[in-house]
Parts: sequence; C-alpha cells; structure tokens
Amino acid sequence: MASVDYNTTDARLMAGRTKFLKNPETVGITCVPFSGGQPKGGVDDGPVEMMRFGILDQIQDMGYSVELSDGMDKYQTLKPADDPPIGKMKNPRYVSLAARRVAEQVRAQCEKGNMAVTLGGDHSIAMGTLVGSSSVYGDDLCVIWVDAHADINTPDTTDSGNLHGCPLSFILGICDAESPFDWIKPCIRKDRLVYIGLRDVDAGEKAILRKHNIKAFSMHDVDRHGIGKVVEMALDHVNKDRTLPVHMSFDVDALDPSVAPATGTPVRGGLTFREGHYICEAVAETGCLVALDLVEVNPALGDPESLRQTVAVGCSLVRCSLGESLL
Repeated sequence: MASVDYNTTDARLMAGRTKFLKNPETVGITCVPFSGGQPKGGVDDGPVEMMRFGILDQIQDMGYSVELSDGMDKYQTLKPADDPPIGKMKNPRYVSLAARRVAEQVRAQCEKGNMAVTLGGDHSIAMGTLVGSSSVYGDDLCVIWVDAHADINTPDTTDSGNLHGCPLSFILGICDAESPFDWIKPCIRKDRLVYIGLRDVDAGEKAILRKHNIKAFSMHDVDRHGIGKVVEMALDHVNKDRTLPVHMSFDVDALDPSVAPATGTPVRGGLTFREGHYICEAVAETGCLVALDLVEVNPALGDPESLRQTVAVGCSLVRCSLGESLL
C-alpha cells in the first residue's frame, strides 16, 4: 500500500470548530473486545491491536487528552454459561449484555462532553454506541453508517442469525425489541440515517430500505458521482445546514479488501484508501461529529502484513475523524 504523509492538526483547531462538544480537547475511548455478534474469532482483539499500534499515543500527539473507559476486560465475563438461539438470533443474551454495557460507557463519555470514540469489536456493538450517544444528544442525532453491508436485518429477515447484521433494525424500531433486547427503545429517526459504501445488501434489507425510505449511497453512487459529491449529498440529507450532531459508525469492510484485508466479511469493489479517509476528513470539517465507531478489525484473519495494514488504516481513519489532514 502506498504511504501517505499526514501532518497533524492541533486539537485546539478542532476545538474551535466543534459545535456540540463541551470538552472538545478530550477524546473518550471505549474499547470493546467483543465478537459475539458474528462467528469468527479474533475481532475481539481488534481494540487491543490498535492500542498496541499506538492509537492512544497518536491521538495524544495531536494535542488531545485521552480518557479511557474502564473495564475493557469485563466484556468476556458477561458471556452467559448458556445462550441458546432465540428464533434465528445467535448469542442473543451475550450481545444484549455487551451492548448495554457499551451504551453506559458511551453515554458517560458523551455526558462529559468528550468526543466519544469506540473501538470494536464487531458491529453489533453499535446497538450500544447509538443508544449511548442518542441518550445525550437526543433525536436530532444524525448517523452516517459507512459499511459494505446495511446491517438492518431484523431477527426475522436475517439468514445467518448473526446479530452484527441487525443493529439498525433495533435502533430504528423496525423490529419488535423483545427480551433480551427490550431495553432498546427506538432512538434514531429514519430520516437521520444515511449510508455510504454499500455493496452487499441482502434482499430483505433492500425491502426494508425501500419501505422506510432510508437514504443509501452505494458504491455505484461513489463511482458515478465521486466521493466528494457523495459525502456532500449524504450530509445534506441528514444535516442540511450542518446544525445537528453526528455519530459516524465506520466498519473497515467498507474499504476494499486490498486496503483493509483483515476483516471478517470482505467484499471486493470497496472504498479506496483515499475515499475512506476523505469521508472522515469531510465529516470532521463540519464540526458536527460527536461520536465515532471503528469496528470489525480482525487480527486473526490474514498474514502479519494484512494485520499491520488493516490496523494502520483503522488508526489513520480515527485520526482523520479527529481532524488530521493532508496539509
């Protein structure tokens, strides 16, 4: 992969730009070593590998203070001794317990006015991150979902039963959130959600997107319009005047596997290195970003170079979301 020389932006410049954060020079990091929403081991090591790669030092070098949510090691202890499927849903109790803990930790970071950054872990944890951020920022919160997949299956439409493909159906109230997910109440408006990068969408999900008129920009749109125009249109859809808070949830499989190979569900034809980083840069420039998820880095998949490449990209996406730019 060709290297790109990034020059760091001082955190104080971002602090002057932000519109919603009370404590903009502090980044609140929540590490979620969790893999229960899908079957492939290793994704629970994603946050650890990003920390080993120096993500905390990198953020501090930008001028930010870093506040870590405690209890990263407690996620494994949440796993029930017995967690049989409920309908098609696999590991439902474990996923629910983990997401509820994530929600509490992200809410605490948002209440302090910190930029809330969550490192996963599989994408089922977004049930928690979005409950947490929306509990502070309310139903004006906009969500930019960067992903190859729509992750909006319901417990009925999912073929696999893997809950990393279902978080948005719970968050939007599209499915009936029965036990053990009855603690999740609809907290994001459908017109405040927009996708970028879709290219592997189940038939049931396509029907859901059409039925609820949810805005999505696929890789076809990126090819047709260019990433700059797509990001502008996405922001215009959910936040036309750039006056509302934004939570961006970024799955590294949105990137092409040649860019981020160490992930569980890679799909060819994804975002380039620059397209992925442009999204983060452009969202950061709005001053509206209040929360970021970076998920689905799986150190167990691929060779050591694939791991290094994917972790490095994950770290640089976080930095760009915090204001790092090319100049």
